[in-house]
Amino acid sequence: MRTPLLDLARPGVRRLCRLYFGLELAGTQHIPATGPLLITPNHQTYADPPLVSIPIRYRVHYMAWDRLFRVPVFGWMIRRLRAFPVDIEGADRRATREAVRLLRAGHALMIFPEGGRSPDGRVTEFRLGAFRLAAAHRVPVLPVTIAGGHDVWPPGRALPRPGRIRITYHPVQHADSGAPPREAARDLAERTRRLIVGALEARHSSTAR
Repeated sequence: MRTPLLDLARPGVRRLCRLYFGLELAGTQHIPATGPLLITPNHQTYADPPLVSIPIRYRVHYMAWDRLFRVPVFGWMIRRLRAFPVDIEGADRRATREAVRLLRAGHALMIFPEGGRSPDGRVTEFRLGAFRLAAAHRVPVLPVTIAGGHDVWPPGRALPRPGRIRITYHPVQHADSGAPPREAARDLAERTRRLIVGALEARHSSTAR
């Protein structure tokens, strides 16, 4: 599904982010053009959802921490941007039903499998919820690595500072259809995390030289 207003604003937003964040987008050829998709980035800043969405040319929805929706104005705004709440402390059946509905309708859905922002920029353990959805409904997963975000906007800082952010889109991953559902989800999560961590480590090695 096309989003004309976003398509109109996209070049300007990308240029602004390139100027302020030194934003680099790599691997965009791996982004599917249509169809249901689970996007699973690591999580470093509040800006991650819009930054990751810049090169995605169809409608993206976002699963977000339910406490964010209680913040005045901000909660209203993220709802307008197609976010819906999830209780990350336990099994949230309402959020799961909404995720399944969106995927069955052919939309892209962004879920941060770490559950929240990394406190130090390193990738924390992945929760399996997104990967259970992918395995159960045969939806491809797009792993995305965000590098540099923690330096630009670490937890505790009110506003981001200029810096360099690189976002890498990896080849889509599929659950093993021949494996038991739980095993397939765990394997998919591990493969996705390895891709994300590998790109982060490569980035750190190149900047350390």
